[in-house]
Amino acid sequence: MTPVTFFAGKPIAVFGLGGSGIVTARALLAGGAVVSAWDDQATSRSAAKAAGVPLVDLADADFKSFAALVLSPGVPLTHPIPHWTVVKAQEAGLEVIGDIELFSRQRTLEAPLAPFVAITGTNGKSTTTALVAHLLTVAGRDVAMGGNIGTAILDLAPPSQARVHVIECSSYQIDLAPSLHPTVGVLLNLTPDHLDRHGDMSHYAAVKERLVVASDTAIVGVDDDWCVAIADRREASGKTLVRLSVDHALETGINRRGSEIYWTCLGEQRTVASLSGIATLRGVHNAQNAAAAIAAVSALGVTSEQIQQGLASFAGLAHRLEVIGHVGSVLAVNDSKATNADATEKALASFADGVFWIAGGRPKEGGIASLSPYFDRIEKAYLIGEAAADFAATLEGRVSYVQCGTLENAVGMAFSDAQGSGATEPVVLLSPACASFDQFKNFESRGDAFRSLVSALVGFQPFAKG
Repeated sequence: MTPVTFFAGKPIAVFGLGGSGIVTARALLAGGAVVSAWDDQATSRSAAKAAGVPLVDLADADFKSFAALVLSPGVPLTHPIPHWTVVKAQEAGLEVIGDIELFSRQRTLEAPLAPFVAITGTNGKSTTTALVAHLLTVAGRDVAMGGNIGTAILDLAPPSQARVHVIECSSYQIDLAPSLHPTVGVLLNLTPDHLDRHGDMSHYAAVKERLVVASDTAIVGVDDDWCVAIADRREASGKTLVRLSVDHALETGINRRGSEIYWTCLGEQRTVASLSGIATLRGVHNAQNAAAAIAAVSALGVTSEQIQQGLASFAGLAHRLEVIGHVGSVLAVNDSKATNADATEKALASFADGVFWIAGGRPKEGGIASLSPYFDRIEKAYLIGEAAADFAATLEGRVSYVQCGTLENAVGMAFSDAQGSGATEPVVLLSPACASFDQFKNFESRGDAFRSLVSALVGFQPFAKG
């Protein structure tokens, strides 16, 4: 844990007592703050009380008595309307901050030169964060990874010049962190997302931009117009900028050509790593993640040799194009995290052909019509859950399919067909393009079920993770 001593002896209001909220309250208590914590949900309050967090109904509290309101990132700050605690704080002239801000202030207080890598973007944040942490670990660094991925930031070891914090930051967290000042800040990409919480795309992009504006070194993907504009503004400021593209060659920056990641400086090129044969970094989207991670760790002094070693041993993330293993010659890939067509598009784009696709669940708006450019890569589709009939109608006459009902049925049929298909590199891909809630508690339980079903098949050989 990182005790937050910045507010020692001061009264602090904490609202939102999910996992990170409880950690935040405990970190403030450990640092000597006087905490008054609350949540609208009785179950969350009970969990907080069991963890030793003092509860005070903030609806009855005098907000002018507090030094700050620390808000959970899941609680609306601006849109669709500010939460009632935010309104009370604003009326009292109180700052509203989050756990990333508390860490940032503690870092400034204790170890201002402690290395800190912060990563954001619409897509790819978690994979990039995990890969940066892995590359640094392989290079022998002491690494603390968390934030929007896994461990809450204040549950990590404290900042130190001997320790690198690698933190995934959501837009909600950035919005609550005015003092955020990373050593290296990464902005991967921007597409419309979370607009219910940000109002419009301009505000969403502006929040994301704050992370790289405040960074000593900024790494910005420039394959979308929003990020190009952000990179241009960063360059005009005269501060250190690394542009990143997997779609086109840059005069200066980090690029992709096929499976190669290379640096370009004024037109001169230097290959730094190859992704060839690395199953956990398959696809153009993962090339972007890898290029960003390479740029980030290079800024911290990791060598090309250490980078290539780390890439080759990267195990990937569970449920995100996760390579389970082989059943005979058939590759099994768990992409249960793909709960919409946009996510499944990245999965289908990662394989040239020979895909035996398991899809379906509780449908999202828009269905799978947008995936039609990839239909020729699909040998056969195995449809499950509530979306099966609608997906069948979209695939009719274009892709061979069968409605399987359950995941168990789909796995059995898909592997049987794949093993007898004659495809050069057949793959059974679970990439549902749907929510899981019709048959599973969440996408994790769906992916776990797929893994268990595949593991039980005769001839299963697990993927050897580094």
